[in-house]
Amino acid sequence: MPVSPPPTGAPRRPPRVPRPDAVPRIATPAAALPGPEGVEAYWREVSRRGTPLVTPDPEGSGDHVAVTFLRRGTPATRAVQVLPNKIGDPRAPEGNLMERLAGTDVWHWTLRLRHDWRGTYDFYVDEGEGPAPEDPGYWPALRTRRHGDPLNPAWLPRRWSADPVPYAELPAAPRAVDWTPRDDVPHGVLTEHELDSEHLGARCRVWRYEPAAGYRPAGDLPVLVLLDGEHWGPLLGLPHLLDNLIADGSIPPLVALLSDSVDPDTRWDRLTCRPEHTAFLTDELLPWAAASLPLTDDPARTAIAGQSLGGLTAAYAGLTASDRFGHVLAQSGSFWWPDGPDAEWLTSYVASTPRVPVRLRLSFGDQEWVALPAAARLRDALTAAGYDDAVYVPFNGGHDYLCWRTELADGLVEAFGGH
Repeated sequence: MPVSPPPTGAPRRPPRVPRPDAVPRIATPAAALPGPEGVEAYWREVSRRGTPLVTPDPEGSGDHVAVTFLRRGTPATRAVQVLPNKIGDPRAPEGNLMERLAGTDVWHWTLRLRHDWRGTYDFYVDEGEGPAPEDPGYWPALRTRRHGDPLNPAWLPRRWSADPVPYAELPAAPRAVDWTPRDDVPHGVLTEHELDSEHLGARCRVWRYEPAAGYRPAGDLPVLVLLDGEHWGPLLGLPHLLDNLIADGSIPPLVALLSDSVDPDTRWDRLTCRPEHTAFLTDELLPWAAASLPLTDDPARTAIAGQSLGGLTAAYAGLTASDRFGHVLAQSGSFWWPDGPDAEWLTSYVASTPRVPVRLRLSFGDQEWVALPAAARLRDALTAAGYDDAVYVPFNGGHDYLCWRTELADGLVEAFGGH
């Protein structure tokens, strides 16, 4: 049965579903807290150690720990909410409110988490301005009062704004060591370009990574197409990852093409299974790059990668243009899309079309409770359709660039390591 074209005009948001399990909060503080006389010394020690504080699991397990978030309040502070990535329930926001230690300026909140969790987080601080806590508009107003964590030196640039977002990595969490710039490896070049697209009816910005001259082979080069390039390239520093993986022999020298998502509205327009966007990639972006660089046209040496809506779009591009993309790295793909009567359109597409020669790697965070059911149904549809080499990779985290960095590195090694 032929599948209907991708829908248009769907709501620009994920489905509204409740969290299926409780936030793993520990009611009793797990980390040592001060008495009223020891507050200043306590904050000096916390500043030296950094936050959040990680202590042994109160239940005594070897694979969980207690994670205590801390915030220093002011005399005006009425409330502090802490939101680790996807660890909360929008229907019960009070569950993420920190508690103030009586007689002090110490606000605290503790989770029990498996020791390989990692995630970004934000504080939302009520300093006595705006609606009162009992008012209907209190929670939306609180969400406009975002703060970082001045006691945590670990941070990533935030999407769209680039201001820092703090993060925590528990002892057994994968570390993104390949993203650290190294002086002992040759450095490739990231350049910014613009090209006119007839398919999109717009002038499009892209970034192009070329490997260091000493790593240029005599033949053609594999290609990575990475969506949301404005974040991965100039902000997160993708060239450092590629430089290091190439120097270590984990992947061959390759060219990466990073397309710009422009802004949230444009991103929703383009990264929702749009044939014209795939045509831009295959008929315009790749030929443009091949006009000046020796790029392969072998789909087995060409990968497309994306996250969230980009993961959805990467999978769509691989399934509909497998003659050009032989590998798909879809991280936390929005396979629930669209919200509404045509929900999980791509899963219906897979079930209604013959298998094509593309390898898919789908990775998802254990905390992505909104997206996981749809991801599981897509996995089942791929299996039923004969995609026996599709790979499903879980990680302990949320919808988070902190997790996607290491997942992208692993996926690149899997896709290109044998070439």
